[in-house]
Amino acid sequence: MDLAKIRAEYPILDRKIYNRPLVYLDNTATSQTPREVVDSIVSGYTRTKANVHRGVHTLSMEATELQEGARRRVREFINAPSTEEIIFTRGTTEAINLVAASYGGAFFKDGDEIILSVMEHHSNIVPWQLLQQRIDLKIRVIPIREDGSLDMDVYRSLFNERTRFVSVCHASNVLGTVNPVGEIVAEAHAHGVPVLIDGAQAAPHLKIDVQEIGADFYAFSAHKMYGPAGVGVLFGRREMLEKMPPYQGGGEMIESVSFEKTTYAELPYKFEAGTPDFIGIAALHKAIDYMESIGIDNIAAHEHDLLEYTTARMLAEIPGLKIFGTAPGKCAIISFLVDGEHHYDMGMLLDKLGIAVRTGHHCAQPLMTALGIDGTVRASFAVYNTREECDLFLSALKRVSDMLR
Repeated sequence: MDLAKIRAEYPILDRKIYNRPLVYLDNTATSQTPREVVDSIVSGYTRTKANVHRGVHTLSMEATELQEGARRRVREFINAPSTEEIIFTRGTTEAINLVAASYGGAFFKDGDEIILSVMEHHSNIVPWQLLQQRIDLKIRVIPIREDGSLDMDVYRSLFNERTRFVSVCHASNVLGTVNPVGEIVAEAHAHGVPVLIDGAQAAPHLKIDVQEIGADFYAFSAHKMYGPAGVGVLFGRREMLEKMPPYQGGGEMIESVSFEKTTYAELPYKFEAGTPDFIGIAALHKAIDYMESIGIDNIAAHEHDLLEYTTARMLAEIPGLKIFGTAPGKCAIISFLVDGEHHYDMGMLLDKLGIAVRTGHHCAQPLMTALGIDGTVRASFAVYNTREECDLFLSALKRVSDMLR
């Protein structure tokens, strides 16, 4: 890859933070956006801004085609069987809430159980707890082993006649662990139990094939994969979506409305109430094109190189450092602590040296409890990061660690 050419696509990387070059290592929270994706957003607002669907004028038809073209592109990107199974949402969080409220609300009953993992993001915990306020739903939790991998033996033991659903992440936003989602789905399906996969951390780094995985639902967000904020995707198998009631009501999801009765639109529009972010959705198309122009495998290999390089140097050069999550094949995420130094203090001081990392519980408080800590410092890599930036990060980390000691 031509890293200089890639980095030139990101004007934000030229910024100075406290008069130092920005080293952006908060990519797990959100990645930066290349110029061509930004240009598509500008074009949408300056050349084709008109509400999608049902409009007969040129701008509306152009905007509609851009949105539906993006739907076709997403279908290709994750190898979904049809575009009718691609639902646009505001992000992974809304996608999971949609499934919890619609599928869970319609088909769960008192005494039912759902299986989650201890490494789940709050977005894959709280929607199910909201459902708990309506019915007597029991949440059962898959623990992790010492290296941060799921304990699959325990997972298999959690199934019983009351198990109704499994919802787990493809990759952990804290540990970087890539879960064996195909195996997870196969075990659940052997018990007749559907599965949702939270793919927010996997879609930017891995080739996603929902047919190969076999999941009933798969969710991810644009802003973590070089795209715009406020746009997400829910894939759902047609037979599941067809029997689920609408999540929200209003324009776009209707077929006809009277005060006596409303009928709903066909898939996928049944789940897309209101005016969508059609400009952001079109920009997601550009983001996928951008990723595939570089090559998902090339992106993953580059990020893995940065992960290995940085991990080895951190362990060798930073006394008292502990990394959380060491499972083989992990994503390019390093969550760590240094001796008794507080993660917040480290993050603040690193920022003064131009290094952008994430600190805290990373919306994974149950995982932090399981690890016996209240938070970590997290550095995460993307296609535009370099070994030179890793060197700057390591130099800054040494300085901060020495200062706090």
